[in-house]
Amino acid sequence: MATKTKPYTELLHAQLQEPENAIEYLRACLADPDPRVFLMALRDVAEARGGFTEVSRRAKVSRESLYKALSRNGNPSMKSLHAVLGAVGLRLSVEKAA
Repeated sequence: MATKTKPYTELLHAQLQEPENAIEYLRACLADPDPRVFLMALRDVAEARGGFTEVSRRAKVSRESLYKALSRNGNPSMKSLHAVLGAVGLRLSVEKAA
């Protein structure tokens, strides 16, 4: 008898609702040399932490702008990154390299 499985994104979004999981996920993706990986991860976090409509409202940016900024070819400004991260309860920080 086959067991039912949940879609990967459903499980990922459930885990990303926890702030510590979202932080570690974003850190791991930020370590990738391809900046698109981080943008896709931030998109996952935004979807998990309220969805694009709610996050765009809290970030005070249009939903369309948020989709564009966090798209595979997005190039968000620092202002946009700060707004989105703030809307999901996170912020940027810098630490000493190993």
